[in-house]
Amino acid sequence: MEIIVTKHITGTTVVKPKGRFDAFGAPSMRDQFNDLLNHHGARFVVDLTETTFLDSAGMAVLVSMLKRTRFVNGDTKLVWPAQPAARRVLHLTRFDRVFDMAETVDEAIDRFCSGPQFTPLVTSPSSI
Repeated sequence: MEIIVTKHITGTTVVKPKGRFDAFGAPSMRDQFNDLLNHHGARFVVDLTETTFLDSAGMAVLVSMLKRTRFVNGDTKLVWPAQPAARRVLHLTRFDRVFDMAETVDEAIDRFCSGPQFTPLVTSPSSI
């Protein structure tokens, strides 16, 4: 899995996993995210438009990102995958009810300024 990272002037980091986001790519994504969270703030958009497959390991990384960013008063927003199968997985698992989902990266970034508020999911980082 290729991962493209873009830092925007708004202080938001866009992470774009390309290809399969599965058990083989999840560890590198988790490592990259941990490094970004430690050095670049806690506002993330995960652009899934070029993600062709998503399994439980990839989804676990997304949930971890969400919990960790919200713990430090940030957030993780997702951009819908273009692939119908990956999109269906997010809908069936109700990720679209847990994450703020957007159709485009620009829409997701704009929601950091005008989007809905959230309730933190965790109370301590040790549970992550």
